Amino acid sequence: MKNQIDRRRFFFCLAFLVFVLSILLVLNLLSGSTCIPSRAVFSALFSTTPEPTAEMRIIRQIRLPRLFSAALLGGALSVSGYLLQTFFANPIAGPFVLGISSGAKLTVALTMIFCLARGISLTSLGMVTAAFCGALLSMMVVLFASRWLKNMAFLIVCGVMIGYICSAVTEVAVTFADDSNIVNLHNWSMGSFSGIEWKDLTIAGVFVLLAMAGTVFLIKPINAYRLGESYARSMGVNILSFRVELILLASILAATVTAFAGPISFVGIAVPHLIRSMLRSERPHYMLPTCFLGGAVFCLFCDWIARSLFAPTELSISTVTALFGAPIVIRLMLSRRREDRTNGCA
Repeated sequence: MKNQIDRRRFFFCLAFLVFVLSILLVLNLLSGSTCIPSRAVFSALFSTTPEPTAEMRIIRQIRLPRLFSAALLGGALSVSGYLLQTFFANPIAGPFVLGISSGAKLTVALTMIFCLARGISLTSLGMVTAAFCGALLSMMVVLFASRWLKNMAFLIVCGVMIGYICSAVTEVAVTFADDSNIVNLHNWSMGSFSGIEWKDLTIAGVFVLLAMAGTVFLIKPINAYRLGESYARSMGVNILSFRVELILLASILAATVTAFAGPISFVGIAVPHLIRSMLRSERPHYMLPTCFLGGAVFCLFCDWIARSLFAPTELSISTVTALFGAPIVIRLMLSRRREDRTNGCA
C-alpha cells in the first residue's frame, strides 16, 4: 500500500514539475533586456527566413541557449547535492557548502588568467577539465578532514572554510589580472547563465548526460547504502568502489556547472530538501529524476527573477538562489534541531 502511495506521489510531483518547467521556459523566452512581443518571439522560433532578423538572433542565439543551460545545469547541480548528501548522510552537505564549487572556481580562474595572458584560447573542454581538477582537489581535502572530524557539523564548517580560502585566492588572482581579463573573470565568478553558446551547451550536455547515466547505474547501491554500510555490504555493495564513483560523479556535475556558469549557491542543498518534502521518500529512483527537474525549475525561476526584477540591470544568479535557498536551509537546520531534541527526550 505504501509503495502505491509513494508511486502516486512521485508521478504527481513529476507532472507538477514538468508543468511548472514548461511555464518557466515560456517566461524566460519572453523575458529579457530587449522587449520583444510574444508574437515575434514565437514567429522567430519557427521562421525559416534565410536572413535572420535581430529579433531572431536574440531568441535563437541568446535566450534559447540561456534557458536550456539554466535548466540543464540547475538539474545537474541539484543531483550533485543529492549525491553528496547521500555520501555524507547529511542533508546540509552540498557542492557550495563543502567548498567543491569554490575549488572549481579557483582552478578555472587561474587557468583562464594563465591562458588569456598568453593569448591562448581556452576551450570549453579545458574549462571543464580545470573545474573538475579543482572540485576533486577540494573534495579530497574534505574527505581527508572527515577522517579526523567525526562530528558532521565540524566537517561542514571545514568545507565552508575551504570555500572561503579558495574564493579569497580567486579574488586576489582576479585583482592582479590584466585589465582586459578582469571583466570576463568578474562576470563569470559572480555566477551567470548569460553568454553560454550552443557549442558550450552541447559540451555541458555531454558531461551531464554521462554523469547522469553513471548515476542511474548506482541507484541500487545508493538504495542499499542509505540503509547503512553493513546492510549495503550484505547486499554485495563494494563500499570503497561505490564511494569513489559517487564522489567522481558529484564532482563532474558540480565542475560542469561551475565551468560554464560560475559558482551557484544553495541549489544543491535546497532543492533535494524540497523534493524530499514533496515525495516523503528517500528512494533514489524517485529522488534522482525529480531532483533534476526540481533543480531545473529552481534555476529557471531564479534566472527569470535575476533578469526581470531590475531590468535592464541583471543580478547574479547566486544572489537570487541565495535569497530563496538560504531560508530553506535555515528551516532544514531548525527542523533537524527539533528532531534531535525530540529523540533526546525520547
